[in-house]
Amino acid sequence: MPLCTSNVSHYELQVEIGKGFDNLTSIYLARHTPSGTLVIIKITDLENCSEEHLEALQNEVTLSHFFRHPNITTYWTVFTAGSWLWVISPFMAYGSASQLLRTHFPEGMSETLIGNILFGAVRGLNYLHQNGCIHRSIKASHILISGDGLVCLSGLSRLYSLVNHGQRSKAVYDFPQFSTSVHPWLSPELLRQDLYGYNMKSDIYSVGITACELANGQVPFQDIHRTQMLLQKLKGFPSCPLEKNASLQAESRLKISRSGVDSGIGESVLVSSPTRTVTSDRLQTPSSKTFSPAFHSLVELCLQQDPEKRPSASTLLSHAFFRQIKEQTQDSILSLLPPAYSKWPVAVPPVSTWTEPNYILTDEDVGWEF
Repeated sequence: MPLCTSNVSHYELQVEIGKGFDNLTSIYLARHTPSGTLVIIKITDLENCSEEHLEALQNEVTLSHFFRHPNITTYWTVFTAGSWLWVISPFMAYGSASQLLRTHFPEGMSETLIGNILFGAVRGLNYLHQNGCIHRSIKASHILISGDGLVCLSGLSRLYSLVNHGQRSKAVYDFPQFSTSVHPWLSPELLRQDLYGYNMKSDIYSVGITACELANGQVPFQDIHRTQMLLQKLKGFPSCPLEKNASLQAESRLKISRSGVDSGIGESVLVSSPTRTVTSDRLQTPSSKTFSPAFHSLVELCLQQDPEKRPSASTLLSHAFFRQIKEQTQDSILSLLPPAYSKWPVAVPPVSTWTEPNYILTDEDVGWEF
């Protein structure tokens, strides 16, 4: 960990690699010039933040100071420059699991890779739960992977602490205005917004949805109307989303191949490299996949309709699907991944000013989401 200062002039912004926090935050790859270390900088426009946004930011920054766990994103320093909030964190060479799906695993990851990624994420989640916090935004884009294979849970802006005035609540009745884009990952009880509230088990449901996302390359409910999605969640799944999504995805690929429509697979993805396309880098996975009984069991446990029937994060870590992962080192995940980008190509000029980016990212370009 370099000694990151709160002086704006000590950071050279290289390129904007994503957006987040309802597009109020720009995420940059940057260099800490005194040490030469690559870092990630989140710059948020505080003037355009609503009261709810400001409260979420304050909550995130305050709670993050208390977290010390290898599987939770570290903030090296936080400071303001005028009306802008700067958050400095380590550079994660592989970006997010969502980015890996888009650039290398369009049809989903192998079970071994999923196990390594989920195990790290659930370890971080268990730490949050033990400290009385609900994450409320578990998804692949909030799971980051470093160049040495360390998995870190990010997306702490929706964090909620159950501990208030020394008392720990059993249920939460706080329902933030979630963007509809995150609804597929949210639990039925959180979406229902009734008098029963929700608790930490809502995060476990999101783990199950994220497992399906990593396995199939797309999240369940991605292509259906939000109202239909809500009804399906409240009624319970008629079949396992793993198999359901696999068949839907195969059907979608068949339609694309018959119509000749470009699927977008050959398009460049900014976060991987501004000068390379991702077609040649994609790791091949079988078009028709089957999943082990242990993986099915983990997903079905997480997606139980009744929150009380879902396992805790601590119990989930001892599930049969993760037992083999516990014995493996970080090197095992690296053997399943393409080479990481340890440094940005020198052809990319530094951004001249952080208040006026040189270009606008499209939804397809966004790779880091916080």
